[in-house]
Amino acid sequence: MSGGGAVLSGATRIVAAARPAAKPLHPKGKVVLARLHRRGARPPTGVAWLDEAGEEEVLVRRSRAVGLPGALPDVYGLALRVPVLGDHHGDLLFATTGLGPLGRFVLHPTWSPAGQPMTTLLPYAGPEGAVMLAAVPRAEDRFDLACASLRTPWRMFAELTLLAEDGPDPLLSFDPVRNTVPGLDNYGWVRRLREPAYVVARRTRRED
Repeated sequence: MSGGGAVLSGATRIVAAARPAAKPLHPKGKVVLARLHRRGARPPTGVAWLDEAGEEEVLVRRSRAVGLPGALPDVYGLALRVPVLGDHHGDLLFATTGLGPLGRFVLHPTWSPAGQPMTTLLPYAGPEGAVMLAAVPRAEDRFDLACASLRTPWRMFAELTLLAEDGPDPLLSFDPVRNTVPGLDNYGWVRRLREPAYVVARRTRRED
């Protein structure tokens, strides 16, 4: 376990002990069905899911990271579950940040997610190098999805439209460590950073 992973694991354990009946992070959220229209990234990234056009029904969960009262700023999250490889799925997690070369790596607590961009915060290992993803709100129910390397400008590859129908259990858990999109692999250091906290979260939900 890395030092950063130990810190995140310890923090998750503390939060879980404080509210054992709820998810340690993002305890309250709303899950809805959504339509994802992929136009394809240009120039291509080498990741088929980003580069190829397509349309599919997906699940989206919106939540506040710490679950603070609405009067206080919090980090907002958007979790996206996409179908891959038949019955399998991949989970992508976005959190409110900036979009600049440095800001895309910095969490941004806010009073409202409206107009506030979100990124995956940590890069993925793509076939041609590091890949970051972003979700930029264009309306309350519509987001532009974009990709970039660590410092290059963002380029849109898809539109995400939330539907009125509610999805399944609002406590549905998304796991970007176990459930990856083909071509968007976790770097070893990212896995070492994230995995301990997710192990704690799974145990608190009695999934292991």
